[in-house]
Formats: sequence, C-alpha cells, structure tokens
Amino acid sequence: MTRSEALSAEHLAACRARLDCRLPQVDGVFADCLREAIAVLTPAGVDAYLDCARFLGRIGRGAEPLLAFLEEWPAVAGSVGEGTLPVVVATLQRLHRSPNGKAIAPFLQSLAAVSRRLAAGGQLQRYLDLTLRLMEQTSGSIHGIHKTFASPCLPDFLVHAPTLLASLSIAGLTNWVDYGVRNYAAHPERQRDYFRLQSADSRAVFQRERHGTLLVDHERLLDLYLRGLWGEQALLVPYAVASEAANPASPMPPAQPYDDAGGIRLPDVLDDACGVSGIDRYRAALAHIAGHRRWSTPLVADNLSPMQRLAVETFEDSRIDTLIVRRYPGMRRIFRALHPRPVAGACDPQRFSCLRHRLAVLSRALLDGEDGDADGDLREFVARFRQALADGEASSQAMAGLALAYVARTRRQSDQLPEVYFSDTLVDYRDDNRHLWRFHELSDDEEMFAEHRPASASAEIDCLPPRHYPEWDHHSQSYRPDWVSLYESLHPSGDAALIDRLLDRHATLARRLKRLLDILKPQERVRLRFQEDGSELDVDVAVRSLIDCRCGVTPDPRINMSHRSNGRNLAVLLLLDLSASLADKFGSGDGEQTVLELSQEAVSLLAWSIDQLGDPFAIAGFHSDTRHDVRYLHLKGSSEPWGDAVKRRLAAMQAGYSTRIGAALRHAAHYLAASRAEKKLLLVLTDGRPSDVDVSDGRLLIEDARKAVGELDRQGIFSYCISLDAKADEYVGHIFGHHYSVIDRIERLPQRLPELFMALTR
Repeated sequence: MTRSEALSAEHLAACRARLDCRLPQVDGVFADCLREAIAVLTPAGVDAYLDCARFLGRIGRGAEPLLAFLEEWPAVAGSVGEGTLPVVVATLQRLHRSPNGKAIAPFLQSLAAVSRRLAAGGQLQRYLDLTLRLMEQTSGSIHGIHKTFASPCLPDFLVHAPTLLASLSIAGLTNWVDYGVRNYAAHPERQRDYFRLQSADSRAVFQRERHGTLLVDHERLLDLYLRGLWGEQALLVPYAVASEAANPASPMPPAQPYDDAGGIRLPDVLDDACGVSGIDRYRAALAHIAGHRRWSTPLVADNLSPMQRLAVETFEDSRIDTLIVRRYPGMRRIFRALHPRPVAGACDPQRFSCLRHRLAVLSRALLDGEDGDADGDLREFVARFRQALADGEASSQAMAGLALAYVARTRRQSDQLPEVYFSDTLVDYRDDNRHLWRFHELSDDEEMFAEHRPASASAEIDCLPPRHYPEWDHHSQSYRPDWVSLYESLHPSGDAALIDRLLDRHATLARRLKRLLDILKPQERVRLRFQEDGSELDVDVAVRSLIDCRCGVTPDPRINMSHRSNGRNLAVLLLLDLSASLADKFGSGDGEQTVLELSQEAVSLLAWSIDQLGDPFAIAGFHSDTRHDVRYLHLKGSSEPWGDAVKRRLAAMQAGYSTRIGAALRHAAHYLAASRAEKKLLLVLTDGRPSDVDVSDGRLLIEDARKAVGELDRQGIFSYCISLDAKADEYVGHIFGHHYSVIDRIERLPQRLPELFMALTR
C-alpha cells in the first residue's frame, strides 16, 4: 500500500482534530490537501505541515491564510524542500507579531510561484530576509520604539513578487526593492505605486535590473533601421510588459506591437527566443509594421464578424510577410523562427473554438510555402494565395475576399464555443492590426481607434530619437535611471548679416584680441601646399604654372598654400543656456539690450577668436520643458568652419523655457569624450540657477548639476562656468567648485568671454 492510499477515515479525523480550528471552509478541502501532502512529504514533514497549519488557524486572520498554506505548501516543498518550513514559519511569526498581519495571506498565496523561481533553499532564504527587511523599513511607528503602522507596500510587493522574479534575479529584486524604499520612504501613496509597478521609476529600475534587450538602449539603432531600410519615420514608444502581467485588474496595454497616431508601440524589453536575438525580434516587428504602412489599405469593418476580421488579418499579415521576404530574403529565417508551429488537429473541437488554431496552421503554411500533408481546404487556399501574389503585390481587398471564402468553407459549429484554443497561435512579431480597420458606425461595442498617421511627419519626428540620461536625487543619494529625455537637432537659421553687424560694432575690441591671439598662436605651423584656396600664394608652384600656361600646357590650379597649427591639442565646446531669462533686458534708454543679444555678440567674438587660433570648437545651446523634453541645439560643429552657416544659426538664437543643466552637461560630455584631443574644455555660459517647471525642490537640479560636473571630471573633461547672475555665488561654486567666473557687469561680456577662454587655454 502506498502512502497516498494510507489515508484512513480515522487518520483523517485525527489530523483534522489536530488543527484545532472551527473554520468551516477548511472541511471541504482538508482531505484532498492532506492526501497530496502525504504523497509529497515525509512523515516528519507531514507533522510539521499540520503544526504550521494549526498555528495559522489560531492567529485570528480567518480562513484565507490557512487555506493558502494547506494548498500551496506541498508544491513549495517539492520545489525547495520540506526542510525550509522552519524559516517560513519564522517569517509568518514575524509578520503575525507586527502590524502587518494582513500580508500573511498574499505571502502564502504567492509562495509556490516564488519557490519555483528560487529552486535553491538559500535563494528562498534571501527572499524571506528581503521580505522582512522591507517590512521593517516601511512599517511606521509613533514613538520610534515599536512598529504601530502597517507597511503600505508589503502586500503589493508580495502579490507581484512572482512577476518580478520571472524577469529578475534575487539580486536584481533586492536592488529594485532598495530603490523603492530609499526614494519613497516618506510618501506612502508613491510607495504603493512603485511596488505595484505603476510608476515610471518602478518600471525604469525594473528594466535596468532585468535581462534581455531593452528598447530604450537600442532606440536610435532601430530608428535608423526603420528610416534606412523602409523610408519610414515614427516615434518608437515602449509599453511595459511587466505592468501587463502585474496589474491584471487594470486596463492592460496590448500584448502585441501596434501602430497609431502616437507612434509605433513596442515592448519595453525582448529576450532572445527561438534562436533569434532580442534586437532581431525588434527588427522583425518594425519590418512587419513598415510593410503594413507601405502595402496595406484600410478596410471597412462594420459588416464583418469578429471571426471574419480575424481571418482577414491572418491573410493580410501573411501577404505582408511574403512581400517583406521578397524585398529582404534574409528576413525569412527570422520570421520562420519566430512563427509558432501549430500541429494540425491539436485543437479538440468538442472543448474549444478552433478557428484561431486553424488560422495559425494556415499562416504557417503560407509562410513556409509548403502544404505537405495538409487537408484539401488548406492546400486550396495556399494555392489561391500564391496565385494572387504571383503577378504582383495583390491588395488588402483581395486578401479580404480570400479570407471570407476561407471562413465560409471551413466554418464549424464549435467555432461559437466560448473557450478559445490559444496554444501556438500568437505570432508575437506581428502587430494587432488596429490600423487595418475603419468604422462608419460608431458604437459602444467597437473600440474606435485613432485615425491613420498623417502623411507628413511632424517636427518631433524630424528630430533624432531621444537620448535618456539619469538624474541624481540628493534625497535618496541615488540616480533615477533614464529619467530625462533629451532631444537634439540642428538649430534653425536666420540672417548671417546680423552677426556681421555685431562684429563690426566691436571692431576695436577685435583688433585688441587679435594682438593677444598672435601671442597665443602656435609657432609650430605646418605648410599645406598645392591648395586651390589658401591664405598665401605658393610662389614656386605659381611660377611653374605660369611657364606651363605659356608653353600651351594646362597649368596646375593648385597655386596656393595654407597652414595648420601643430602645437595646440585642444577641443572646446561652448554650452549656452537658452532659457527664457535670456530675454530679460538691462541698461536704459537707447543702450537697452537683452541678455540674449549680448550673448550673441560675445559668442560671435569668441568663435572668431578661436577660429584665428585654429582650435576645434563647437557651440551648442539647451533649454528644457520638464524632464520629458530637454532640447539640445547644435549651433556649430567642432569640424565646421566659422562661416555664414554658423552665423545664420547664431542669428536665430531665441530664449525660452527652463534650465535643466545636468542632462545638457552629460550630453555635451558625450561629444567631447569622443575627441582625441589631449585637453577637453567645456565652457558653460548661463544667467541663472538650474530650474525646471516640474521640480519644486530648489536643490534637486543644483545637486544633479554638481554630480554631472563630477562625472565630466572623471572623464578628463575640464568644465568652467561663466555666470551672468549677480547671485550666482550662492550656488555656482557648489556646482563647479572654483572653476567659475561671475560677470556682474553684463555689458562687459563680449570682452570678458574671449579673455577668459585665452586665460584657460594659455
């Protein structure tokens, strides 16, 4: 007789009496639970099982904790061993003695799923320790001695722990929890949002700690892929896969990619699957959406049933994949690897609606181009599909006709069953086809999707994809990952004559600067001969060309020469604060100017001066409108000559928005770090303290800027600030140390800026 059969009525009654609880809900499940426990556990393990159940039945928390333990513990013991029960009981006792008794039920309900992810007992111990530490750190106290308020986030953490551990290691989970505790200790509501995976911070840290290919890390590469191979432009917007699983009761984002007026929505992370890398899975999804944009035509959905629309989408998706493979044959391998291989006949029509399964089998056959041992209907429609595409690209309307004929031919009574067979039917690189349908009749039972994308790309799309930078939170002493979105673009152009007039106004100052520049100008100058355009005439070549001309031979036109410096190895980037305060005026009467106009004069003189020295020199401006929109505008590239193109951009400078300087510093460092110069100098010209409209803490952006300057220093980039704020001493020294100057008399800026540069590079 086996142990599972050894459960007599007397034994069952004795074990039930041992629980010593009168909860009626237990009676209906106890026999089955005990039978499973006897099959899995040793006799000593069964005794410990009953003792723990007795404890849970007497703590006054109702039937739910006891039922969860009776049902879940055998599975937990099967994963991590029955020897882990003492540490689990110790955790339960700690929870019971604290104000967090309500967390016992979710703890036990999620324990089996957690144990499957933490197969080793030591890993489970780390999870239990983390749970108790979270409880201690987030439970409140009135007098600071005993905990009197329950943790606002512990039950949510326990509910979502299986989802978190499905993507994170226990070390990654620990880092994720620690971040939430540090940053939201004083904000219970934000703390709950974080541990529910509903806040931006929560998802960002989750992405940082998980494995796989993150969209945020490859957004630029994928944008170039979309533009280069398909000629399409769109914002790539991630949706959090984690929040879909973690919040089943809330409106979930689509499980598949989709395309709407706001951009192309893709999962925030993709793991390698079926021998295909995460980045290739993103490429497959983008290729499929781009194919729809190029070859699909919207169809009217009002007169079609959901089953008919599903069939139309299957044929249309297969047409798009076929046309993509024609254009780029290498995509066939990726599509075939990612497309599921449903087995014909796997769906039981007595239990399930099998239409979705039949369409998946059809889709696979259309992709493979093989019908093999398929039934007659499948072979016929594969042949009709090939014939439709044999002479061209076919059309969405033609696919709709094929799909309706297929549904009419293969329809079964079981297709109306409420339970649908889903195994091996989801082609996850394909989008959800919301762009394919148009509705003439507005109704409550149809989801009305946004209109199709506009024919012309918006100004936002013309910019490069955003770069995401962290931001330092001085309260928690930690970085907020990917907190700031920075968009860079070329600055618009204006009238170059404006800059020429400004330089003429300072002709006397320019002559004085010229004398100083001659002193700084490197003496080790290298001649560049045989130039068509140059600063001097190359006499030897000119004489030879004259002789050739008189002899009737075509002369060499390269009769000039120029010079380049060989003694200064320096790269400079001037970063301009273009916030709204630059529009402020100073002076009086006819001499009244804005700070922006004076900055244009100063920057023009500086650019002219550095051009005389021959140093690589770049100019960029920045402003911000919340952390989601920091603008970085290129005014002059480091290898771009000083000329009308640069002058036109300087002439068009405008003031607006706020001063989120930390992200701009980090992005400027991104360019300077790529330079091979021995000395890298970042000059910052600003007229006020760091600030933004979404930041209420006046110290936050100051501390972030200070942290950014430290990052630059570690990269070997010397940063120096020129401030036009008379009150700058209150904060600028904290950010830049001793590397700053405050110009109280703003009218002296055109003179002081070039002089400061020469002093710093002498």
